[in-house]
Amino acid sequence: MMRIASFFVCVLTVAMIGCTAQGEQSKTSRNQEDHPVDDIMSKMSIEEKIGQMTQLTLDMICVGEPYNLEEPHRIDEAKLSLVFDSLHVGSILNCGGHSYDRQKWLDFHTAIKNKTDETELQIPVLYGIDAIHGVTYTDSSVMFPQQIAQACMWNPELVKRGAEITAYEMRASGIRWDFSPVLDIARDPRWPRFWETYGEDPYYASVLGVNTVEGYQGDSIGHDHGAACLKHFLGYSQTLSGKDRTPAWLSERQIREYFLPSFEAAIDAGAMSIMINSGEINGIPVHTDPNILIDLLRDELGFEGLVVSDWEDIKYLVSRHKVAADYKEAIEMSINAGVDMSMVPVDYDFPVLLKELVDEGRVSEARINEACRRVLMMKWDLGLFDAAVPTLSDYPRFKSEEHVIAAQEAAEESIVLVKNGGVLPLSREKRYVLAGPNSADLNALNGGWTRTWQGDDPKFNTPGCRNLLEEFEFQGVKFKNAGEYPVNLNQYKSGYDAIILALGEKPYTETPGDIEHLDLDFKQQELLRSARETGLPVIVVLIEGRPRTFDQPEHMDACLIAMLPGDYGAAAITNILFGDVNPSGKLAFTYPRYASAHTCYDHKYTDLIDPNFGTNAVNPLFEFGHGMSYTTFNYADLQLNQTAFSTTDTLRLHIDVSNTGELTGKEVVHVYVSDLVATITPSVKRLRAFDKVQIEAGKTESLTFEIPIKDLSFVGRDLNWVVEPGEFVITIGDQSQKFEVK
Repeated sequence: MMRIASFFVCVLTVAMIGCTAQGEQSKTSRNQEDHPVDDIMSKMSIEEKIGQMTQLTLDMICVGEPYNLEEPHRIDEAKLSLVFDSLHVGSILNCGGHSYDRQKWLDFHTAIKNKTDETELQIPVLYGIDAIHGVTYTDSSVMFPQQIAQACMWNPELVKRGAEITAYEMRASGIRWDFSPVLDIARDPRWPRFWETYGEDPYYASVLGVNTVEGYQGDSIGHDHGAACLKHFLGYSQTLSGKDRTPAWLSERQIREYFLPSFEAAIDAGAMSIMINSGEINGIPVHTDPNILIDLLRDELGFEGLVVSDWEDIKYLVSRHKVAADYKEAIEMSINAGVDMSMVPVDYDFPVLLKELVDEGRVSEARINEACRRVLMMKWDLGLFDAAVPTLSDYPRFKSEEHVIAAQEAAEESIVLVKNGGVLPLSREKRYVLAGPNSADLNALNGGWTRTWQGDDPKFNTPGCRNLLEEFEFQGVKFKNAGEYPVNLNQYKSGYDAIILALGEKPYTETPGDIEHLDLDFKQQELLRSARETGLPVIVVLIEGRPRTFDQPEHMDACLIAMLPGDYGAAAITNILFGDVNPSGKLAFTYPRYASAHTCYDHKYTDLIDPNFGTNAVNPLFEFGHGMSYTTFNYADLQLNQTAFSTTDTLRLHIDVSNTGELTGKEVVHVYVSDLVATITPSVKRLRAFDKVQIEAGKTESLTFEIPIKDLSFVGRDLNWVVEPGEFVITIGDQSQKFEVK
């Protein structure tokens, strides 16, 4: 366990949070005098330095217009010369709208490298991509569950393994910079990027964020790893409207308590870059706020890496935020506020206008040098100055059986059994009806950022991966495909034993995913009602990016929440439905019962007050941490090493967990602590530790946890982290015990 900084406390095991060697090496090299990067910079013109701060999308060097390239996509030699000979651009990102095979990627990288090798300084290009659950834009790469589904695994080691595989397959595509992980906290399920997060709890998101960074970056970048990019600093997920890129109104105490911890933990673990929140906080666009980008990020957190804007966000200061009169003023504001690289991405004006700002004295040459050095340092740390374009044979484990097995294991552990009225597991000897809008849709299993931005074009789906209907056929399930919205389910009352409905959402991300309410659409709710009317058992599989509510959940006899389990999700769902896999996932978010009644698990006591002045107001459909198994577990013998502690002590606890059922199963053990009285209204409970353990039927595992008392801190009235004397309660399952801090 460790304390991350003087103002932020997060309970993380040493194994999970320890700084990577790569991070330590990067800091040493950045502080080294007479680094080779400084010699390179001494030979650069101001125009070349500004070029390094410029990031264009691939469209800007290909034949055709942005967002409308000619097929097949190919390099435009005239554009290539403009971008690298004249504008000296330092970074390219993204694809031309859809995924490519590896050879196509390597052809692009070869063309870019050949061009930069012709320049005097031969500075390599830093290529970035959104590889958020696998290498999004590379054909046939292994697609893992999305982050919210990974969070439901409660298995940090498997999260780290997925990140390692993604980094390897990204490098196999010739790319070294991953715009991932998303470390925003999912406090509002209306938000369309809810599924890109690790859930609603700051501590848990910190643990998974650290494991992801370590998985991407490794102990050293070497042959198999690349740079992580933390998104989106800061407070992006807590908009007042719940819609993407709309205003947030947040106090500094909220920011420090809930939205900062995951970023700081990942910075401490050596994350090499950060992307900025596209929105605004308290009326100030974050891209223009030096209090966040300099005072907090650089001075307080000590971040030394590269800060990149999000897509076109500097221009949006003019067109959307209305804080700059023109593009030139917007560039001045954002660069002076601390942005090192502009994800331009579809105009050639940025470097020209920034040079004018330097000539006019509105942006200092020192600021340009600072930003350029950060870009070059990241290129140096990634080994780009010595890099050759890889060949296909350099990465023989691309989409290997080993990688596929890891993705399917992740999918299986991510699925949460939230209700079971004795219906599951199903028998393969019986006959079933399969229906619902997501029953035959592989895209729905993956969600956005899968082969295309919105993830909704089946033309680019992974060959050989199956939707739920195809998986049933593959596994020989006896079933009738009733279609997406069957007109009459009553026709199946005889001859079939249960109805399986695949409901939820279609793929989306960002603004196209904005919604007006959380309710499932009327047609899906009507389908659920009509299934209930048949009198057959109804099993619902929810495939969705955020919790969608429905008016009669009692219509379900059993329910699996699959979220977005990836390419191998259909196999995972089928294996769980038929008992080949014992479900072990638990929710990393609170699933609301009603569309307008969402309250996170770590709510305050006043949230409990109901209209009758009782304490029943918080009534989610499924609680944070909820998840069932096909076996049963019992908790007993909770013991603490003592009952009174000082702030320098460590609380050590013991708990016995027994598998009282008939199947081997994995149980997630959550440790919650309640601070009974505090000067800032305390939460009813906070997650302070967890573990996932496999226990054989009839066996007992004895678990121990260590929690330093200082890690029970909260942000006090003076905005400092503090542990106050008083009584606390620790709770694990149905076991609880009081202790005192003196």
